[in-house]
Amino acid sequence: MEGDPFASIGNGTHLDGKTVQTFQKNFVEVQDILDQNRVLINEINQNHESKIPDNLGRNVGLIRELNGNIRRVVDLYSHLSNSFTKSIDVSSEGDSNGALKSDSKAGHKRERSG
Repeated sequence: MEGDPFASIGNGTHLDGKTVQTFQKNFVEVQDILDQNRVLINEINQNHESKIPDNLGRNVGLIRELNGNIRRVVDLYSHLSNSFTKSIDVSSEGDSNGALKSDSKAGHKRERSG
């Protein structure tokens, strides 16, 4: 998995291949939905600008579809977040040093000596 941006994260934790594939699949699905939303928004705008009653009526269905797509994206990101957290928890269980512990100096001002 060399060169795979999802294979490891900044704290040195490595993700297994199945987890990486799941993330990639979900990100592709999210991008597909966002691309679909762009098309829907363009059509909604065109219908709105046309001021033709049938087109304006069609916007009701298009907006419902857009809202459904947004809910799907939120659900996918929620699932991704949960999966990521679980995979990090699992991969860090074997780390006796507690790789996910925060740096004790983070957020503190550095004291000057003398």
